[in-house]
Amino acid sequence: MPADTGLHFTDLTALLGSRICHDLISPLGAISNGLELLAMSGVAPGPELSLISQSVQSANARIRFFRVTFGAASPGQTIGRVEVLGIVDDLARGGRLKIDWQGPADLARADVKMAFLALLCLETAMPYGGQVHVAATPSGWMIEAAAERLKIDPTLWDRLAGQVPAEPLAAAHIQFALLPDEARRLGRMLRVRVGENRIALEF
Repeated sequence: MPADTGLHFTDLTALLGSRICHDLISPLGAISNGLELLAMSGVAPGPELSLISQSVQSANARIRFFRVTFGAASPGQTIGRVEVLGIVDDLARGGRLKIDWQGPADLARADVKMAFLALLCLETAMPYGGQVHVAATPSGWMIEAAAERLKIDPTLWDRLAGQVPAEPLAAAHIQFALLPDEARRLGRMLRVRVGENRIALEF
């Protein structure tokens, strides 16, 4: 009989996410440093270096976002609003989604993790872009999205309402399984309203 590690499956998933993100940050930082050294050495900027620089910035933004979204969040651990805004702004830069984030100075990391998972869910429904408003209050979170065109896959959004369709879940949609699971773990009630041009998530 295997030894009891004292960790649940979801804990191991979060630890795996933290480990992968941690190991990827260092090489991305090394590439950024290399680009700075090339610039200091007098190498003329060109489309190749510009493409590498933009790709590294995009990868760094995504890794920082994923580190919170899929990584481990210890009980009582907090994250500052300035750091969250930096992550969200970098993530939205050059993209189709515009994110307005409102909240107190210090936030529970577990709450931000749920909000980031919700943003990933909304991203799949807004391939043509739109506006997302995130508000954290003492009574809970409200995340509202508006777009001229939404692309709703009912088999995905039904999962947030507690239904588990027979269709297997693709890796690109893992957030639709993790968000309700995280809500249960934190003892939160996840409420979802999907309209023609608007989506609202509360927890």
